Amino acid sequence: VQLQASGGGLVQAGGSLRLSCAASGRSFSSYDMGWFRQAPGKEREFVQAITSSGRKTVYAGSLKGQFTISRDNAKNTVYLQMNSLKPEDTAVYYCAASAGLGSTLSQAGAYDYWGQGTLVTVSS
Repeated sequence: VQLQASGGGLVQAGGSLRLSCAASGRSFSSYDMGWFRQAPGKEREFVQAITSSGRKTVYAGSLKGQFTISRDNAKNTVYLQMNSLKPEDTAVYYCAASAGLGSTLSQAGAYDYWGQGTLVTVSS
């Protein structure tokens, strides 16, 4: 699976962005998908994940309600809707795909494939 993240950019605090992650291959619907982010000088952190069917989502507690993950298996795409953005949300955002069953989707080690990242910059 190859993943291509897009939709990042510069936005003012309080604004919104929607990130997209397009996957190649025919088996996208069998992968759980996740979003992570890495701010300058910080470790990569979990944002949100969604199961292959889209029926279950996993949230980082601090971001629940602010970000929303969704997917369209017909389009081989997963999305991250980000609202009420703050300067501390500035980071490179990565999408990832997990083929494992029963994996802990909040852990980076659960993922088999990673996209290249898209930069989100939130100005104050």
